[in-house]
Amino acid sequence: VQLVESGGGSVQSGGSLRLSCAASGYMFSSGCVGWWRQAQGKERLYVAIIRGDGGILYRDSVKGRFTISRDNVENTLSLQMNTLKPDDTDQYYCAAGTAVSATGCQWQHWGRGTQVTVSS
Repeated sequence: VQLVESGGGSVQSGGSLRLSCAASGYMFSSGCVGWWRQAQGKERLYVAIIRGDGGILYRDSVKGRFTISRDNVENTLSLQMNTLKPDDTDQYYCAAGTAVSATGCQWQHWGRGTQVTVSS
């Protein structure tokens, strides 16, 4: 399985970015898929997840600003990021895994990440 992110970059506060993740050896239409973020030396945190039951979970700090979506035909996962803030600055990772329950996920596959930098 290989996950490859794209779309990161540098924007000013209030701007938008769209992250994309392409997969080989994995179908985004199944299991759990999501976007996570991590600063160097810090814990990796979820940003937006599509669970095995199809439910979508967003981190409180991005609700109303970020939208996760998947294209089952193109087999891609996206994260539309609007009204970006300097606190959104981080390395963002695409992830996929197995649904171990209706709401639980075991994350098994990770991309290498793409950097998002928001300046004030």
